[in-house]
Amino acid sequence: MPKMVDRKEITVSEAKQILEKFENLNLFQTRALEYANKFSKIDPSKAAELVDKLVGEFEIERRDAIEVVNCMPTSVEELRAFFSIGRKRLIITAQLEKMLKILDEYR
Repeated sequence: MPKMVDRKEITVSEAKQILEKFENLNLFQTRALEYANKFSKIDPSKAAELVDKLVGEFEIERRDAIEVVNCMPTSVEELRAFFSIGRKRLIITAQLEKMLKILDEYR
């Protein structure tokens, strides 16, 4: 059984890639892999690259970028939902449209 050596937030696609490496998964890990198979939207290497690009270009928190990549919204309205709750920095429509174009490049 692997031991935790570091803690880092990752996308569903990256979690899927990690879980697929192991042969004997416990019940929790098996269910997590089933979820990841069902809901991962893009290739794991592209997911990590996209998260870094969103964080760097739009100066959003990594956690928010991961949520966006996990869901891969297809409209500005869907994308706006990620940045309109709580104390998050508001992002103007022009930036959301630019972010959506970047997401489209990775679909």
